[in-house]
Amino acid sequence: QVQLVESGGGLVQPGGSLRLSCAASGSIFELNAMGWYRQAPGKECELVATITSGGNTNYANSVKGRFTISRDNAKNTVYLQMNSLKPEDTAVYLCYADPVLSLRSWGHGTQVTVSS
Repeated sequence: QVQLVESGGGLVQPGGSLRLSCAASGSIFELNAMGWYRQAPGKECELVATITSGGNTNYANSVKGRFTISRDNAKNTVYLQMNSLKPEDTAVYLCYADPVLSLRSWGHGTQVTVSS
């Protein structure tokens, strides 16, 4: 089983930046795609960004040009650099990983609050 632990959330002013990290541990053989979802109160869960093991990325239209996803395969860690943050980016951010030999694993989430 794969465990995921997120870090890096917090309170930031509009226009500010945060960097989220998500480290995988446990019974890891190889990880396929990794990525981030977010859940805001009263809104549907949104896929924010994904990255394949080969480094191909995909972003939600709402974050294109502001967020960058990356990963360190040696460390089994995925990152989300968030710039030019807006109040509407406020949400719980959850990372996921798709292990080759098991079902999708999820982190517990990290809160991001964008407010002045």
